[in-house]
Amino acid sequence: MRVVNYTYDNHLTLLQNGEDFFPALLEAIENAHSEIYLETYIFYPDEVGRRVIDALKKAAARNVQVHVILDWLGTGRKLCHLLNREFVAAGIECHIFNRWFRRGFVRLHRDHRKICVVDHLIAFVGGINILNDYRYDYNKKTLLTYPRQDFAVRVEGPLAMRIYQEAIRLWEQTGKQTLWERFDRYRAIIRTRERFKRAKTAIAGFIVRDNFRNRRTIQRAYLRAMGQARKRIILATPYFAPGRRFRNALASAASRGVEVILLIGSGEFWVQDSVAQSFYPKLLKSGIKVFEYNKTQFHGKVAVIDDMWATVGSSNCDGLSLFLNHEANVVVRDADFAKILRRDIEAALSEATEICPESFANRPWYRRFWYGTAFLIYRFIMRTITWGDYT
Repeated sequence: MRVVNYTYDNHLTLLQNGEDFFPALLEAIENAHSEIYLETYIFYPDEVGRRVIDALKKAAARNVQVHVILDWLGTGRKLCHLLNREFVAAGIECHIFNRWFRRGFVRLHRDHRKICVVDHLIAFVGGINILNDYRYDYNKKTLLTYPRQDFAVRVEGPLAMRIYQEAIRLWEQTGKQTLWERFDRYRAIIRTRERFKRAKTAIAGFIVRDNFRNRRTIQRAYLRAMGQARKRIILATPYFAPGRRFRNALASAASRGVEVILLIGSGEFWVQDSVAQSFYPKLLKSGIKVFEYNKTQFHGKVAVIDDMWATVGSSNCDGLSLFLNHEANVVVRDADFAKILRRDIEAALSEATEICPESFANRPWYRRFWYGTAFLIYRFIMRTITWGDYT
């Protein structure tokens, strides 16, 4: 079974932090002619969020069809209601994902994806929410000393159409569409395909995780790439709590002589940190290099393997992202793109703290006992809300 359906002739631009992302996003929105899809987990109307709102309103005033999907849990109930009312008043269609957990309280589905598609031609995929880089994700009133570290990718080419089709699919699931609206979108897809015939550059694919046909797609893409690694795996994630197969794949690569480097965000949620630290003894024993980043909030979900395979997206390497949430990643097979992403990850590694086996083993016994206890609690919760999928 093919894990990633790659398309050729794509032009990709790696965007680091909001400093790169928001100017590119706003430029695309301001130049939109026909249609915009924006899907995000957190949409906060601070100074950055207001700029995005104003750009969307101006686009709607130009008769551009603007569609926004907000996650009820990530953005918040009250804020979703206020933004929905403001969007609708401006002629913007807005859907709220899983309002009041209508898709099931036990399976706490979240739309954790961050996607924007403009005119079927330009797409953005990554981990960057709509809020200021200096504002803490889960406590918006708390400001960070340094900007949040995060990544996204701007896509032009045939892959943008794949992303557009996926955006339509979720839009239809969260609302209603007439047969004529569906037919109009089909015609737009056919017209847009003709424009890409002479494009060129990178080979890339778009993968999603949902609770239907793509339950394990992102994990399978990681497992295959790690299983084929020969030289180096560099994996960066804010939270580390994948299932056993994922952890074993990292250890197996290290046993083959592959250099495995793991960069984990630290200091955001102390329980999540403890869960990640429960894996350290086995990771370190297998020869994996583990680094903790705590200079500021690390929110990037990226990886580079053998300086050829790379991924940027919304999926963390934890139980929620790999087994429960709706997620979206771009996978790239291009040496130039991988080189740029590796350089940016290594810059973060230079500011991180490496975990040494000796110093970790010398931590007080009660701390190490708590790490194991935190994992057992986490595993019980994840197995409950994923109906046993998490192992």
